[in-house]
Amino acid sequence: MSGYRIGSGFDAHRLVAGRPLVLGGVSVVHDKGLEGHSDGDCLIHALCDALLGAAAAGDMGRHFPSSEPRWKGAPSVTFLQEVARIVAERGFVVENVDVTVIAQAPTLTPYVEGMRVKLARCLGLDAERVSVKAKTTDGLGATGRGEGIAALATALLSPRGEDPRTT
Repeated sequence: MSGYRIGSGFDAHRLVAGRPLVLGGVSVVHDKGLEGHSDGDCLIHALCDALLGAAAAGDMGRHFPSSEPRWKGAPSVTFLQEVARIVAERGFVVENVDVTVIAQAPTLTPYVEGMRVKLARCLGLDAERVSVKAKTTDGLGATGRGEGIAALATALLSPRGEDPRTT
């Protein structure tokens, strides 16, 4: 095994009444939450897919299928911690992650630092290696109409114990 590995992930969930909104493992004040078998945290789901992709370890559906009753209502930070274990088991170290969450509302800026800290803890990283950005679509599309929230993620892995720049 040699060299850096890059993975990308995407997820989107519909906003629905009667559920809490959780993004990046952080509770966000809003009148709707994300629909899903688990807590619906699309930010963490996109990040998990990016990490799994970089490690060539499949995707969220393979490891945490929505057909599995034990994942019903599960906090997505549980998935991220398990994905971090899978990545390490495959011989990789997480170098950094970058996530963009796309939502017209609510305003996410006050929550971004808490998300960075939560994700960093789950991955065993310094928060400086975790980037979370919040964007809107200026009213365009389903996210712009407030129907849902989407997230994109990129992860960089390196082989544990090797300098990937020399392999």
